Amino acid sequence: MNGLARFQRLISRGYVARAQNVWTPDNIVKSPYAPVEIPNATVPEYIWRNIHKWADKTAVVCGITNRSYTYRKLHEYAQNFAATLRTSAQLQIKDGDVIGVMMPNSPEYPIAVLGAMQAGAIVTTFNPIHTTSEVYRQLLLARPKIIIGSPETIGVIKEAISMSNKAIPVITVRNPEDNLPSETIAFEELMNNNVDKSVLNDVKRKPEDLVFLPYSSGTTGLPKGVELTNRNKVANFVQQEVEGGRHYIETTSEHQDSIMAVLPFYHVYGLSIILLHKLGIGAKLVVLPKFKPTTFLKALTEHKINLLYTAPPLALFLGTHPDVKKEHLNSVDRIICAAAPISKSDIRRLLDKCQPDIKFCQIYGLTEVSPLATTVEFGSDDHTSVGYALPNTELRVVDPNDRHLGPDEVGELHIRGPHIMKGYRDNPEATKTAITDDGWFRSGDLVSINKDGAVTIVDRIKELIKVKGYQVPPAELEGILRDHPDILDAAVIGIPDERKGEAPKAFVVLKEGHKTTATNIIEFVSKQVADYKRIKEVQFLDELPRNPSGKLLRKVLKEKYQ
Repeated sequence: MNGLARFQRLISRGYVARAQNVWTPDNIVKSPYAPVEIPNATVPEYIWRNIHKWADKTAVVCGITNRSYTYRKLHEYAQNFAATLRTSAQLQIKDGDVIGVMMPNSPEYPIAVLGAMQAGAIVTTFNPIHTTSEVYRQLLLARPKIIIGSPETIGVIKEAISMSNKAIPVITVRNPEDNLPSETIAFEELMNNNVDKSVLNDVKRKPEDLVFLPYSSGTTGLPKGVELTNRNKVANFVQQEVEGGRHYIETTSEHQDSIMAVLPFYHVYGLSIILLHKLGIGAKLVVLPKFKPTTFLKALTEHKINLLYTAPPLALFLGTHPDVKKEHLNSVDRIICAAAPISKSDIRRLLDKCQPDIKFCQIYGLTEVSPLATTVEFGSDDHTSVGYALPNTELRVVDPNDRHLGPDEVGELHIRGPHIMKGYRDNPEATKTAITDDGWFRSGDLVSINKDGAVTIVDRIKELIKVKGYQVPPAELEGILRDHPDILDAAVIGIPDERKGEAPKAFVVLKEGHKTTATNIIEFVSKQVADYKRIKEVQFLDELPRNPSGKLLRKVLKEKYQ
């Protein structure tokens, strides 16, 4: 039986592989899934462990140019790059050095990242649209020895390096038709440099060593360097593979999942869940450097994507954009949404365009937990919760006094498990605030957990609006606003109010060709909520600020418009 047939058979019989009694007497929620054994391996060792099973299958392909690499070639080029990093007199990477990567998604991205890790380096990723000052700040914090960029990012990289007064070599990953920027090293020469691989025997990285240094998105403050070890990452890979909780179909001689990779690899969601983990199970990744409706829809159909990872903006596009037709989604049988909550109405609009047997679910995670924390069971029709604690994971919900709450009570989510970060780089105070002495990570997210252990996200604690002593979740109002027939997207923040303390203010983006008034929108919401949740003001914008993972940046709205 091939992977797809097995997936459909498990769904048809309502397969559930989880325990029923997950709450302990002290209100700690255990994972309902069986514990998993965590291999004593580094990230590259884990990714390449089964490469012999799919060596000649496509690993990555560009959704625009069709430039591609098989698993055999991907491994060969990553090894070449790693050995060159260790032996080059100009580069001289040693165990524990940091290598920065600042470029859009491309088929060469995994070669750069896995090659750097195989060379013993720690990888820190830069947002390719960051400004010079943002890159400069991360250079100071992460202290990379080398930067890998692309023609569109080299200018900013060079300016930031100049500001730092450091001599940092720059490697350029480019398309065959692009010129090599001056004073940079050609990546293709390094990955094709067939040097003696025995030098890699000198790499002595252990599971407890750092391998990845992403910088958190900074939605509630300045970005912080998140220290993730090989063990953190490998644990999270294995946790995603639990029977009953996985969303991929095993690669066989008859089947290989085709997965869209448009969410940015610089972000932990794109890098860990979509890129690295799926390379570890032999999937085919269809890579796009950025989201453009025409190229996205063309790649979706031409490459017969069957597993689609989304964030809310992409899900909203699929559900509401007039150019998206049912036939674009004919091959898709699974859609996963993460990075931020999405409302029932937004999900409904998306599912209306999909085939009847589509499986949709939301999952939940944070950079600090490597990143996945919860998963929905195999074939579930629960579209609104983010599922259950991963294997080897515990959850609890606490009030502001750290009192443990019970089923269906709303409070802050705490997470404990082998995938919790080591800490924030050079920031012991922030680490102590985030991780308790007994290992619980404070997520900052407001949730409830039902009697069966299913988690529902309410909102970010720091973004709750305080109205007359009541707490108003912005996400609730945003979901209602997007139900308005004229509204494409919406955001809500709290603004000062002399009588109430704070009051909700809405920022809305109208659908193309649609018109409405602020009064109409306020009345639309008022009919559906209690008095204290009613919108006080409405402001119309052309677009809302979001980070590349799709997370709404309410703090930007506060800074700019409050």
